[in-house]
Amino acid sequence: MAKRIMFTGGSGKAGRHVVQYLVERGHQVLNLDLKPLDNPKVRTLITDITDGGQVFNALSSNMGLHEFDSSLRPQVADAVVHFAAIPRIMITPDSELFRINALGTYNVIEAAVKLGIPKIVIASSETTYGLVFANEPRDPRYFPLDEEYDVDPMDSYALSKVVNEQTARAFALRTGFDIYALRIGNVIEPHEYGLFPKWFADPGFRKRIAWSYIDARDLGQITHRAIEKDGLGFQIFNAANDDCSSDLPTRELLERFYPDVPVKRELGEFETLLSNRKVKEMLGFREEHNWRKYVSQ
Repeated sequence: MAKRIMFTGGSGKAGRHVVQYLVERGHQVLNLDLKPLDNPKVRTLITDITDGGQVFNALSSNMGLHEFDSSLRPQVADAVVHFAAIPRIMITPDSELFRINALGTYNVIEAAVKLGIPKIVIASSETTYGLVFANEPRDPRYFPLDEEYDVDPMDSYALSKVVNEQTARAFALRTGFDIYALRIGNVIEPHEYGLFPKWFADPGFRKRIAWSYIDARDLGQITHRAIEKDGLGFQIFNAANDDCSSDLPTRELLERFYPDVPVKRELGEFETLLSNRKVKEMLGFREEHNWRKYVSQ
């Protein structure tokens, strides 16, 4: 059934692919961003997520494409997908990154629940596990990284994502709404599969992200499934493809680069170390874009 979806950050690297996935499945999407999205089926409403008044007004706006549409009356959205954020460290000062990401997420969730929008999906990150932006390379307590892991990052970006998860949990407890956080792995756009041979030649390069990746189109599928699946309350889901982004077996990667890290369970030959079991079991995710479909070996 077609839904009305407010999408923050739809002009970004991941967002534009997820928006396109949703549009292709018949949903109406309004993009809230600071820059327009080049998509003829989606209007962008320029919105600063750190301004609570702008966010509240944007989430209660008309979602049509054109100011001459037959009706300009706002209708309550069915879902909010919140991807807008400073996407990593070293772009803005750390304090500004934290302010924008944490305050922006609070504003979006608060406005959504007060407007009665019953489904909220937010972008969290694999960085919450504390490996990616640690001051020096760091071992996790175990592999594979799953949603039960006691996350303990030290950087401002991952810290903002942990705070956002707790914000989502608090609002879900307060309201009973469904709020799902996606811990998104390294997003790969279709044209970026050309980088894989270079990564294969230097397998240690992607050690900090534990070789995880998520095809941008498969992220669209996960987001769509999160919108469609009701009744789970607050949940965290890793968003990763089935395999590591390496041509080496997972066991060899562990032996070479993480020899002292315990492995909690038996792993498939090339299985991702950012576990996607939960998103497969609870949301029904099935990857469609494994890197082997696009990379010649």
